[in-house]
Amino acid sequence: MPQATPSPPPPHPPTILPAAPCGQQLCSARLCSTLLSSTPGRPPPPCPPPPPPPAVTTYHSKPRGGGDPRAGHNPPWPQSPARRTNARSDAGPRSPEVGSVPGSLTASSSPIQAMGIKTALPAAELGLYSLVLSGALAYAGRGLLEASQDGAHRKAFRESVRPGWEYIGRKMDVADFEWVMWFTSFRNVIVFALSGHVLFAKLCTMVAPQLRSWMYAVYGALAVMGTMGPWYLLLLLGHCVGLYVASLLGQPWLCLSLGLASLASFKLDPLISWQNGFVTGTFDLQEVLFQGGSGFTVLRCTSFALESCAHPDRRYSLADLLKYNFYLPFFFFGPIMTFDRFHAQVSQVEPVRCEGELWRIRAQAGLSVVAIMAVDIFFHFFYILTIPSDLKFASRLPDSALAGLAYSNLVYDWVKAAVLFGVVNTVARLDHLDPPQPPKCITALYVFAETHFDRGINDWLCKYVYDHIGGEHSEVIPELGATVATFSITTLWLGPCGIVYLWSFLNCFGLNFELWVQKLVKLGPLAQIEVSREGLALGLAGSLDRVALLLSGVFQPHLAPSPELSHHYPPGCQGSGSHCG
Repeated sequence: MPQATPSPPPPHPPTILPAAPCGQQLCSARLCSTLLSSTPGRPPPPCPPPPPPPAVTTYHSKPRGGGDPRAGHNPPWPQSPARRTNARSDAGPRSPEVGSVPGSLTASSSPIQAMGIKTALPAAELGLYSLVLSGALAYAGRGLLEASQDGAHRKAFRESVRPGWEYIGRKMDVADFEWVMWFTSFRNVIVFALSGHVLFAKLCTMVAPQLRSWMYAVYGALAVMGTMGPWYLLLLLGHCVGLYVASLLGQPWLCLSLGLASLASFKLDPLISWQNGFVTGTFDLQEVLFQGGSGFTVLRCTSFALESCAHPDRRYSLADLLKYNFYLPFFFFGPIMTFDRFHAQVSQVEPVRCEGELWRIRAQAGLSVVAIMAVDIFFHFFYILTIPSDLKFASRLPDSALAGLAYSNLVYDWVKAAVLFGVVNTVARLDHLDPPQPPKCITALYVFAETHFDRGINDWLCKYVYDHIGGEHSEVIPELGATVATFSITTLWLGPCGIVYLWSFLNCFGLNFELWVQKLVKLGPLAQIEVSREGLALGLAGSLDRVALLLSGVFQPHLAPSPELSHHYPPGCQGSGSHCG
C-alpha cells in the first residue's frame, strides 16, 4: 500500500543537541564563545558543575570537501565546503567521529543529513565493510611485503632504500624527503623551538597573563627571523601591512582581491623566484618553510582584513594582526584559525582548563608518538614510496599488490598530516586554544559531503567564499558559482597545473551532483516511488558520485600539491623552483 512521502526538511534546520558538560569540552576554545566575542579581555566564568543541562538549539555549518586545500596537509587535497546538517536530539551520547584523532572535539556522530543524502551508515554495515577491508588489506599486504623484499637490492632502489635495522637485515624506505628531515636533521630544531614556546608561554601566563599574546608574537617573529633571515621577515611584514591598510578602507572585495594577488605572487613566476631570494642562506627545508610560511601568512592576513570589514566597530589594530600571524605553532604548517576565533581565545586574561582537558592533551600527544613509531616500523617492511618510482618493477606486481600500494600511499598521506597537525594542536591546546580538528581518515569518506581533509582551510573557504556566494546552498546556479569560486582559489593555493585542474573539476562536479540528486528526488514522479528518499538518493548517486570521488582521490598522492603544506609539486615540477603553470 503506497505511503505518503514525508515532506523534505528545510535547508537549514536547527540542530538540537544536549549541552555537553563543561568537563567534556575544552574550556579554552568553546568556552562561552559568545561571551568571549562580546567582551574580549574578560576572564571566562569558572566551569559549572556537570548536572544534566537542558537541551539547547544550535546551528552549525559542517565543512565538506573533496579531501583537502594541503593544506595543505598529503593525500592532501583542498576540501569541499559542506552543507548545513541536522541531528536529532535523541541521538544518544556523542562519540568520536570516524577517523578522527581521539581527544579532539567532534561535531556529532549521530546520523546526519547532508544534501538530502543520509551520510551516516548503520553500525552493521560499517562492521561488514571493516571486515571486508581487513581481509583485503591482509591479502594485498602479503603481496606488497614480498615485492618489498624482492626489490630491496635493486639498483633503482639504492637512492631511497637505506640501511635500517641491520640486526634483522631490514632496510628502510626514506623516499619521503620531508618526513626524514622532520625526524633527523630538523628534529632537534623543532623540539627546541616548540619547547621554548611552551616554556615562555607558561611563564608569561603565570607572571603577566595580559601580555601572553605579545609573547606569542615576539617569540614567533624571532623564530622566523632566526630560521629564514631578517629580510624574509620584512617581506612578510610588507604583505601584512598592505592587507592591514586595505582593511582600513572597509571594502571586503578589495581585501579579498589583494589577498589573492598576494597569494598568486607566492605561486607564480617570476614573483615567486624574486621573493624566494629574501631567504637568508640555503638549507634542506628552505622551499618547504618558504611556501608554508608565505601561503599561510597571506590567508591569515586576508582573514584579518575581512573580519575588520565585517566588524568595523571593533577597531582591530596592526598589533592584533601581528599577534595572530606570528603565532609560531601555526606559522609554517598551519592549521589555520580564522581571526575572529583566534582573537577571542587568545584575549582571555586568565584562561581556565576544565577537568579532563590535560588528560586529553596527553592522550593526543601520546597518539602522535605512537603514529610516528608505527610509520617507522612500517617503512622497514613496506617500501610503498620507492616502488612507484620503478615502473618496470611495479608493472610486474599482481593486481592485489598494486591496489594495496595505492591504498597505502593514500593512508600514509593522511597519517603524515595527522601527525603534523597532532603535534601542533597539542602545543596550541597547552596555550588554551581550540585549533581545528585533525584530518578525517580517508577510509571513512564515501560521499562528497564528508570528504573534508584540512578542516582549517575548509572553514576559511566556507566562511569567506563558499557560504558567502552559495547562500543557503539550495539553488543550482548559486551553488555552481560558489563551487567554481572556491576551487579556483584552492587551485591557486595548490599551484596551477594540469593535475590540480582535473582534481578541482572532479570536486566541483561531485559537490554539484549531490545537489542535483537532491533536486531530482523531489520531483513528482520520483517522489511517488515507495522508497525512502535517503535510499533513493544514494542509489542514484552511487555510480557517478562515487566514481568521481574515487578519481579525485586517485590523483592525490604524490601528484597534486598538498593542501596543508603548499609546497608540493607534481612530477616534473619539483626542483625547478616554480610551480607548473
